[in-house]
Amino acid sequence: MSEQNTSELVRKIFEAYLENKNLRKTPERFAILEEIYSRNDHFDVETLYIHMKNQKYRVSRATVYNTLELLVSCDLVTKHQFGKNMAQFEKSYGYHQHDHVICIDCGKVVEFCDPRIHQIQSMVGDLLKFDIKHHSLNMYGVCFDCSAAATIKNVASQKQNAKN
Repeated sequence: MSEQNTSELVRKIFEAYLENKNLRKTPERFAILEEIYSRNDHFDVETLYIHMKNQKYRVSRATVYNTLELLVSCDLVTKHQFGKNMAQFEKSYGYHQHDHVICIDCGKVVEFCDPRIHQIQSMVGDLLKFDIKHHSLNMYGVCFDCSAAATIKNVASQKQNAKN
């Protein structure tokens, strides 16, 4: 599905959701939706807010927060808590099932998809008589960049200690 078609579809879904809940269909809400669906990354509220301000959108931080909660409620956005106090979000409509690896040092999030995980999900569902609808798998570790930086820091520290 093209990006244009996806954008039109999510807009219609959001419009219908707002109508159903008797909520206002404001230009700011649709600008936030459009901005989210133009991204291909995970983001937090502050990052989205600053980006929109830099793009000259007239949105308040509260509008960004509230709109994100609405988008989560209508399944157009997924909210993640990757072990920090700050929630991260990503678009979810038409997005394939994937899992995450998160760096515990810098917070970098990398998505991956492995068909074996889907097979395990199906097997566990069959075994335990569950109709599994979705899953969430997050793995935590140290990314290559942070690991390399730590190694360089350790080598420099050892050299400094050897001089003393």
